[in-house]
Amino acid sequence: MRLLLLTLLLSVLPVTTHAAIVRQDMRPGIPATAEYLIGERSKPAVLLLHGFLQTREFATVATLSRSLQDAGYTVLLPTLSLNIPNRSQSLACEAVHKHSLDDDLAEIDRWVSWLKMHGQRNIVLVGHSFGSLQLLMYLNSHPDPAIKGYIGASLIEAQVPVPRADLISGLEAAIAAGQHRLVTGSLSFCRHYASTPEGLLSYVRIDQPRLLAALKQAPVRTLLIMGDGDTIIGRGWLKALQHIRTPMVIVRGASHFMDGEHEFDLQDNVLAFLATLSQAPAR
Repeated sequence: MRLLLLTLLLSVLPVTTHAAIVRQDMRPGIPATAEYLIGERSKPAVLLLHGFLQTREFATVATLSRSLQDAGYTVLLPTLSLNIPNRSQSLACEAVHKHSLDDDLAEIDRWVSWLKMHGQRNIVLVGHSFGSLQLLMYLNSHPDPAIKGYIGASLIEAQVPVPRADLISGLEAAIAAGQHRLVTGSLSFCRHYASTPEGLLSYVRIDQPRLLAALKQAPVRTLLIMGDGDTIIGRGWLKALQHIRTPMVIVRGASHFMDGEHEFDLQDNVLAFLATLSQAPAR
C-alpha cells in the first residue's frame, strides 16, 4: 500500500518538483530511504551508491548527484540500511555490525526494482569506493536487461591487514562450529570491526582477483575512474586494472575521494560516459 501511495504521489507531482525521499522495507522492521532526483525521461536513470559505512550525504556522492540532476539525469541515491532502521548517519567502526554483503546486494536489488516499477528501463549503476565494489558484485550476481552500464569510482577491494586465506579459514571454522558470538577484526579503514563471523566473511572474500574477474565478466559497458593520488587502494591495484584492459580513466593527482578540483574531473567523466549511453537506442 505504501508503495502504491508513493507511486500515485509521484504521478501527480507538478513539474516544478524535482526531488522526493522514498522509503522501502528491506527486511521486517528494517526500512531504508533513498533520495529520488527526478530528471528527463529520455535519459538513463542513475543508481548512485555511497562508500563503506557512509550515507548518501557523503560529499563525493552528494555532490555528484546534484551535477547529474543539473544535467537532466534521474538519480536514485539510497542509504544502505546496514540492518539499522531508517539509518541516516554513518556507522562507526566500533559499532556492532550485523550486516553482510548479501544484505547489501539484496537492498540494491530492491532499489533497482523500485526504479523499474517507476518506468525506468535504462539504468546505470555508479558507485564510489566500497559502493563500487558492492555494485560490481551485484552486477555479476543479478544480471538485468534494464541495467545498461556501470561506473566504479575509486574501486577498492575489501582490505584486510592479515593473510586473507588464514582469516577466511578461521571464520569458516567458527561458522562450522556454530559460533554465533561476535568476532573483531580489521576491515577497510576499520581496525576494530565487530561483526558476526558470517557477516565479516561475506566481505573479506572480495579480494583483488575476485574483483578483476568480475570486471572481465561484466555483462554491460563499464568504466572505472581512479585517482593516481589515491593512497587508500592497495599497492599495484592500478597496474592490475590496466593489465586486464578494463576501460579506465586515471585522474592525475586525485585522491580516493575525488575532492577539491578533482570533483569536476569525476563529474565530467561520469557525464561523458552517460552521454554515450543516452545516444544509444533504448531496448
